[in-house]
Formats: sequence, C-alpha cells, structure tokens
Amino acid sequence: MERIKVLIMGAAGRDFHNFNVYYRDNEKYEVVGFTATQIPNIEGRLYPASLAGELYPEGIPIYSEDDLVELIKEKQVNEVVFAYSDISHQDLMHKASAVIAAGADFRMFGANNSMIDTEVPVIAICAARTGAGKSQTTRFVAEFLTKKNLRVVAIRHPMPYGDLAAQKIQRYAELKDMDKYECTIEEREEYEPHIERGNVLYAGVDYGCILEKAEKEADVILWDGGNNDLPFYTPDLMITVVDPHRAGHEIQYHPGEANVRLADIVIVNKVDTASREDIDLVISNVKKVNPKAEVIECRSPITLSNPDAVVGKRVLVVEDGPTLTHGEMAYGAGYIAAKEAGAIIVDPREMAVGSIADTFKKYPHMGPILPAMGYSPQQIADLTATIEKCNVDMVVIGTPIDLTRVAKFSKPSVRASYDLADDSGKLEQILQEFVAEKL
Repeated sequence: MERIKVLIMGAAGRDFHNFNVYYRDNEKYEVVGFTATQIPNIEGRLYPASLAGELYPEGIPIYSEDDLVELIKEKQVNEVVFAYSDISHQDLMHKASAVIAAGADFRMFGANNSMIDTEVPVIAICAARTGAGKSQTTRFVAEFLTKKNLRVVAIRHPMPYGDLAAQKIQRYAELKDMDKYECTIEEREEYEPHIERGNVLYAGVDYGCILEKAEKEADVILWDGGNNDLPFYTPDLMITVVDPHRAGHEIQYHPGEANVRLADIVIVNKVDTASREDIDLVISNVKKVNPKAEVIECRSPITLSNPDAVVGKRVLVVEDGPTLTHGEMAYGAGYIAAKEAGAIIVDPREMAVGSIADTFKKYPHMGPILPAMGYSPQQIADLTATIEKCNVDMVVIGTPIDLTRVAKFSKPSVRASYDLADDSGKLEQILQEFVAEKL
C-alpha cells in the first residue's frame, strides 16, 4: 500500500513530539517534511536521522511555513498536521483553509495520540496564552511538593533551537548546564528559576527517552508547559492558567481553549493588576466551557530588587520576549513595576538595532519596552547594542533571569520578579489532597 504523505506544521516543539510518538515507526505514513514558524533560523535544517528512525535514513527536511502551499503541491501531500500553539482560532482556520484549498486534509492531534502515559504521578501546568503565569505557578507547586520531602523533577516543553541530535535529552541541575547546552535567552528564562531553587529539570527533543530518565529520580513530575501547548504526558492533575489582561483569549486561541476544557484547576492570575470586569469575564468564559473545574483567583505580586534606585529615573524596561511577541502583550511585569515605582520609561523603538528592529516591525502592538530576544549570538549582540544606545539611567530587567549573565551592557540594572499568591488557600488544599491520594 502506498504510504500517506504527511507534512507537519510546527515551531520546533510539538511538531517533533507528534512525529516521535505517532509517525516515527509508523509504516502507514511518510513524513515528507516539517514547516517552521515563530522561531528564527529553524527552516533550512534537517530533523536528523538519529532522531527520525529507520524509516528516515536521510533525516527529514525543515522548510519555512511561507512555502506551505507550494510544498503540498510539489510533494503531493495527503495530510497536513498542525502542531504548534498560541494561535487564534481565526488564524488557525485561515491556515486550514489554505491547506484544504491546496488539496490536502488538515489534521490536529488530540490527547490520545499525543500524550505519553507515565509510571510516576504527573501534575501539568499549562495556560491559555503565553505569559499568563505558568512558570510562577510551577514554582509554587514545586515548592509545596519539595516541602513534603518529595523528589520533584520538572520537565519543560521543548525549545530545541540548536543541534537537535545533541539536544535529544537535556538535564539541568546547575546554572552552568545552561552554558553547556548553549541555551537561548528564552530557554534560560524558563530553566534558570527552577535551577536556582534546586529543582532538577529536563527538556530536549525526544520526550519518551526524557521520561525514562526523569522517572528514575522523581516521586512526582511537573509538566512545565510552554507556549500554552497541551501536555506531552497524561496528567493526574492539570492546572491551566488564564490571564485577565487578555480577557476573552481563554476561549479564542488554540490550544489554549483545549487546556481550559481539560483543566482540573483554572488559575485566574494577575487579579491584583486586572480590572474586576475582565476577571469576571474570564471566569464566566471558563465556567461555560468547563463547569467542573475549580476556579481560583490568584495575585501575581511584582517586586523590584531596588525600587528606590528607579524613582524619577529614566529607565529602559526589558521584558520576557515570547510574552510580548506571539503572546501579544504590549507590556510585562517590568513595565508595571517601573511605573508603580515612579520611573520615567524611555521608548527604545527608535534605538533598536538589527534583528531587534525587525522584531518591532513584525510585532507593532508592543509598547515602549524592549523584548529580550536572544535566539542566536548575533541577536544577543543586537539586544545588547540596543540597550547601550538608549539614553537611560537604569535598566529594569523584567525577564525571569539575570540578563546580565548573557548580555554584557554597561548600564546599571534592577530586576523585577513575580510570584503566585493564592490568598484563598485552595490551591494548597488541592495539592495536599493530591499528595495524600497519589503519593
């Protein structure tokens, strides 16, 4: 029987996972390529033969998503599988329409074909949008479990932007491990907070192999979801974070709405800086699609390492990149903290250099902040040059990492940090019940 020709649309994460768990050894299908978007410099590479398996001795090419329609026709593709996240329902259906009009079927994987069962209990932390507060929620859960003397291992959604074969399995236990694996700024933003708190963290490309390693040193696994994707492992408890600063998005984006529908707990985060009207709208939407979920309102208190240093000063605010770009936020925690402290925020857009200037053009919704883009040494150099060009007294670092470790700029800086605060105590109560039942 002739194999069904498949093209997988991705962004160096879910696409590779779907291939690994469903297509790699499946003789019914022939994956003719991946397309890539969202992440710079991914297209033009290969998914290597060492990861692709015996059916693909030459590896699998990775193309730009811009070439999608031409690829369908050129390679006589039967099915296109959509495999990335944080996209509006409307934009998703535009892509589906393009695929259908080009002659292929359009497919998306559900939980049964993409989640791996585990022997160790899994708590999954996901979100409706990028930047909703997954990481701080994961830290909250990890700290609770650690205090119970449980061995907690976090497994992070993939961000393999370098040598894919070398990144098959990555284990992080020390800060120097991020240098070892040549992590991008985005990776550091997710990994560093775990490492600083003493948590072991895994990431990489092959999440079946990662699970085998992680289960040997874990009493409980935390799935630290990225880019509001679905979990890669079947969760025993699923927490989904929603953001009232983007009220309505919890039912307007894929697969964010699916995460809301799957959730046992929905955290309505940032209630201390959102309007009551937006909070109530989010809660109403959540209850419509998932009336069984426990809805918990949480604060996201933001603190500056030295608030007095920015009072009345001209400051440049550097924020978490993905939250601003495909997360579609105009500002982040650093901006809020700087405003509340009485700083004068300087707009960096006219000073932007190289790829940073390109980022502002691509995402015009951003406010007077600087996204911490750093997917390559050149982009980190562009980020550093942009910071140096800005006429400011201070840099407010709103990313979750110490940016000065990777961007060597001369200006003094302060850091904005943020945590999850549950005044109701409901989250701890549910976690306590989970521990009693599962562990």
